[in-house]
Amino acid sequence: MTRVALIDDHESVRLGLAAACERDGSKDVVFSGSTVTEYLTWRSSTGAAPADVVVLDLTLGDGTTVTENVRRLVLDGSSVIIHSVADRPAAVREALAAGAAGVVSKSSRIDDVIAAVRTVARGEPLNNVEWASAVEGDREFADAQLSAREREVLRLYAAGLPLKVVADRLGVAYSTAKENITRVRVKYVEVGRPAPTKVDLLRRAMEDGILAESAAEGGAGDG
Repeated sequence: MTRVALIDDHESVRLGLAAACERDGSKDVVFSGSTVTEYLTWRSSTGAAPADVVVLDLTLGDGTTVTENVRRLVLDGSSVIIHSVADRPAAVREALAAGAAGVVSKSSRIDDVIAAVRTVARGEPLNNVEWASAVEGDREFADAQLSAREREVLRLYAAGLPLKVVADRLGVAYSTAKENITRVRVKYVEVGRPAPTKVDLLRRAMEDGILAESAAEGGAGDG
């Protein structure tokens, strides 16, 4: 069972999502509330483990920022899906930069929201129309300024190839390929988009158009 928390200040939205999770049969809604603080207080008072996936409204009514909310949840140990009307691409980009696994529009079919939870629970990034819209709406995603070689190493590595295979394919030493990945990570940190894991590098590659969604299927394996 995937443990899911629902955080939205509209009760009707939470009730609809909770009902869909119950129908799905593989999702257990462990918390439903209107703020991140309420959720973390519940966690602390009950000793419950972090939810596997938190479905979070982009804007809550308690005055908190999306960056603050996403970071608190990610640091607490949960993956975060932004459930948004998706008409504020800069705010959505801010959520993704803070560590959200993806975004699903509130206009999406409920089955699409459940499918998104399933994808993120498997540890896979959520690459969809809403994500693409956020990227296209804010060109800060292109600020890492990777070199042509760095982009090529990232493309192959993020697609799931072990670094040694990447080096062999490009005809360079393993140490050179490793150095390229290190520089890529440093550049992403410098623009506020850290990528400490291979899954994070896959997300950055998709965000920047280095790796198309079709090529990314099955990527981000260990290596």
